[in-house]
Amino acid sequence: MTLREISTLFERDIAKLKSEIDAYTKEENLWKVESNIANSAGNLCLHLIGNMTHFVGKEMGGLEYVRDRDFEFAGKHVPKAELISGIEKLQKTVTASLEGMGEEMLEKDYPLEVFGSKMTHGFFLIHLFGHFSYHLGQINYHRRLLDK
Repeated sequence: MTLREISTLFERDIAKLKSEIDAYTKEENLWKVESNIANSAGNLCLHLIGNMTHFVGKEMGGLEYVRDRDFEFAGKHVPKAELISGIEKLQKTVTASLEGMGEEMLEKDYPLEVFGSKMTHGFFLIHLFGHFSYHLGQINYHRRLLDK
């Protein structure tokens, strides 16, 4: 798999995240939780923005970023327009960060030991894609169940 292919997949799913958030008919429903749904779509969106900006933008792209992981899950009622703006910024950040890497970086060690051991950039990018897709699916179900 090439960086261009990985970037294309992230571009597709970040665009899908934007369309999912934008599809909420009632802004307050972004923040709903119910008995078996612990995370709101708004918090999952903040988490995806924070996670990707940190691990791809900062660590791979060299961009300045200070992550507030607690806010990703505890913050509430961020306006939909602000979430969409964050997603649009994320799209640019991920694309620029991956375009700034050479193919050889896929085989080089990622600078952080996120799982307690070394891994390559390529391995971690695949992990990040799976993580992103997992939460994107949760947001889709959240919207279909709770945006009534």
